[in-house]
Amino acid sequence: MIKNLFVCLVFLCFTQLAASQTGAISGTVIEKLTGETLPGATVFIEAINAGTVSDLDGNYILNVAPGTYSLRISFVSFNTVELTDVTVEAGRIATANVAMEEAATGIEQVVVTAARRMNSEVSMINAIRTSNIVLSGVSSQQIARTQDRDASEVIKRVPGISIIDNRFIIARGLSQRYNNVWINNNAVPSSEADSRAFSFDMIPSGQIDNLMIVKSPAPELPADFAGGFVKIATKSIPDENSIQLSYGININTTTHFRKFNYTKGSPTDFLGFDNGFRDMRSVVPTFRFDVSDPDLLTDITTNGFNNDWKVNTRRPVADHRFSLVVNRFNRLQSGGQLGVVAALNLSYSYLAYQDMTNVRFGRYNSRLDEPTPKYEYSDDQYAISARTGGMLNIIWRFADNHRLEIRNIFNQQARNRYTFRDGWQDASGLYQQRREEYLYNSRGAYTGQLSGFHAFSEADVIDWTIGYSYANRNQPDRREIQYEEDFERFYAQQITRDFIRLDENTLSAGANYNRIFAFGLFAPSLKTGAYVEKRSRDYNTRFFNYVGGLDKLPVANLPPDFSFRDVATEIMNPEYYGANMLHIRDDTKKSNDYQAENLMTSAYMGLNVPLWKFNIYAGVRYENNIMTLTNYSELAVDRNEKMNYNSADFFPSVNITFNIDRKNLLRFAYGKSINRQEFREVAKSIYYDFDLFSEVKGNTALQQAYIDNFDFRYEMYPSSGEMISFALFYKKFTRPIEWTFIESATDYLFTFENAEGAENFGVEIDLRKSLDFAGLPALSLAFNGALIRSEVTFSEEESLNHNRPMQGQSPYIVNTGLFYNNEKLNIGIMYNIIGKRIVGIGRVADSQGGTIDNDVPDMFEMPRHALDLSMSYKFGRRFELSAGLRNILAAPIVYKQFPKFTDDNGKIQEREQITKKYKPGQNFSLTARVNL
Repeated sequence: MIKNLFVCLVFLCFTQLAASQTGAISGTVIEKLTGETLPGATVFIEAINAGTVSDLDGNYILNVAPGTYSLRISFVSFNTVELTDVTVEAGRIATANVAMEEAATGIEQVVVTAARRMNSEVSMINAIRTSNIVLSGVSSQQIARTQDRDASEVIKRVPGISIIDNRFIIARGLSQRYNNVWINNNAVPSSEADSRAFSFDMIPSGQIDNLMIVKSPAPELPADFAGGFVKIATKSIPDENSIQLSYGININTTTHFRKFNYTKGSPTDFLGFDNGFRDMRSVVPTFRFDVSDPDLLTDITTNGFNNDWKVNTRRPVADHRFSLVVNRFNRLQSGGQLGVVAALNLSYSYLAYQDMTNVRFGRYNSRLDEPTPKYEYSDDQYAISARTGGMLNIIWRFADNHRLEIRNIFNQQARNRYTFRDGWQDASGLYQQRREEYLYNSRGAYTGQLSGFHAFSEADVIDWTIGYSYANRNQPDRREIQYEEDFERFYAQQITRDFIRLDENTLSAGANYNRIFAFGLFAPSLKTGAYVEKRSRDYNTRFFNYVGGLDKLPVANLPPDFSFRDVATEIMNPEYYGANMLHIRDDTKKSNDYQAENLMTSAYMGLNVPLWKFNIYAGVRYENNIMTLTNYSELAVDRNEKMNYNSADFFPSVNITFNIDRKNLLRFAYGKSINRQEFREVAKSIYYDFDLFSEVKGNTALQQAYIDNFDFRYEMYPSSGEMISFALFYKKFTRPIEWTFIESATDYLFTFENAEGAENFGVEIDLRKSLDFAGLPALSLAFNGALIRSEVTFSEEESLNHNRPMQGQSPYIVNTGLFYNNEKLNIGIMYNIIGKRIVGIGRVADSQGGTIDNDVPDMFEMPRHALDLSMSYKFGRRFELSAGLRNILAAPIVYKQFPKFTDDNGKIQEREQITKKYKPGQNFSLTARVNL
């Protein structure tokens, strides 16, 4: 398959027409009054719809065909300059220097009438500066410096952003449910079954042109976000024809060259797909079966599933990554441009966590001043991950300021994980236990859209998008084995296998119209548009149990010590399968399945008013949302109930910018937003989470939450590619949706509830500065940090939850990096730390007087110091070698609880107890790239 894809892409390269011989126009853009260079100025030739941006030194170069051209040079707060009769000869460079005068009216709204490139630091900072909303971003140039491998590593470089579970974002202390993600201006469905969460590790960094996070509501943006609205843009029209190949390896100190356990997979596992090896066979009935036919039952047990339970061993040497990018660029005879970007990414990696501490504690024993574990395990976990990604973008620019784009991105990721768990459980008695889990899950995501951009004039612009997205999560044949000890021997108490399949489709369409009204120097603009989005989800489960012989009582047709044997090698043996021996039982509950649809229609209107040094952008958005959920009865397929969750609201917002001067500005923003219930959160479906030791269930009574968002930010731009910003934010929640759990004698049931309210506020700082002022022009410093506080309040009468910080919120986040860059060598050293954050919620005591002595404390992920190093060196124009070292300090990942109790003197004491601890190891990577 890889060979065929490679041949197709190479064929695409050589079937493109060779570009004709060209010339070029180059020059320097300066400020007329001071003589300083102007980086980030736009140089545009309208006749051929081509343009570029001046670099850090104010220089630009634009490759064009021979001819005579007129250039338009523009820069924020400066008068536009027109240069005419610039003649270009074949193979020669024409010089066109530009001196610009600052406009007397100050900064006004910038309307982009051509495709603005934001893949460099200069262009990204310029976009942040000229935006009329609160915005942060990362360009592909910065990604290249840090050598981040996927979007989850990229996005944590943004102020106020942290990553949880290595793939979900926490924005300004708000969990993934309060964030929204679009790819190429198109909504993407959730990649997770149990929450609205986009898994950022699915997008390879090589596919990203830029990543921006909008932090203040605006009328043109969907209202369902409070933390951050993430916009990922993939690679756009290239500047030249090229083929880029890269191959890299990675070695982890706790994984590679060591014993590694794994279970048999399918031949296509290395691509992130299971070829059906783990699926139920055709002999298994589609719906729950209760078979009275012993021959059929024997047939299902013997032939209905993959019955290879053996655990194999290898010693992995390295992880592997491969990427191929094909860029094709053609200038059309009509004066337009056609660009094609095609990419293929493959990766295959190993990761092992050994001797992982995994403990669940009950209420702290204040009398003996010691913890009381309910479970205490040591886990060995081995995971093999594979990812295949593809991208195909086609951009057609017309000569008359019109553009059509077809963008497609697909990523498939899978993980084959084996866990061995050894320890004990205290549930009405002490039980020594061993558990094994065979878990394979895959996630696929496709996003495609057709979009158009039409600038009838600089004052009259329309853009539109039609998109389709698909996401699935497939968990075929998760198998669990539970052993318990009896007279110093372990017997197989339970063997189960379950299947889960989630499919979600999203259709969307939107259009925006922008009109500038010029009244002399006063030029307000009106922006209006509409958007419709339809999501549908289908969630299906099957659950099976093995019975007969899995207890300590002998079965007539089985050996006397049958249940004391090893499951993988001795119990799961075809000679013991049969209706009167060991056989499978279908325990599927249709109530764990659900179907859901959501239709959201919206329209908005926004008015931008430039007034002296102010820019006021205010508007309102209307959204009508209709969600329908179909829950099923216990066992009956034809019995179901439909539940509706509807809302219709207006969402006002205002963004005010005060331009102190060309280098300094202030922003203030207010907006109302919403957080709606997700499908899984209101479904009656129950799912057992092996890592939580617990089941998760929805709450049909959940209501949507509303948020008032306030932002204040000061921004300074000392020079090109540099910025310093200081931000304050405050958010007030009404009925926020939070996790909770119901405690039984032996287990927890996790679910969701509406709290009474919540507050979230903090400070952010972002600094990107060259050290040329210290005589070190090749060095640059990047620093961003945040201080965040939040509190969720619960009803004392209706909830057993306690007032606490929001789940996932860190009190502080620090990211910093020092970078050395010249034409050949790039070196970066990066540091990251986050404050302790709640990853597991506790609850107040519901008995025994309700004192803190009986509370179940929250579980925190503790801070750890992360230090990374990256280096790259270019050998000529075509070859580059990169190396990286991550987690240099090898800090372990630790989770703790902090129980409190009252001592004999009436003083409150606090203790700490470790609930989870493991070593992620250090990673060394080496990558070679070639440009053809």
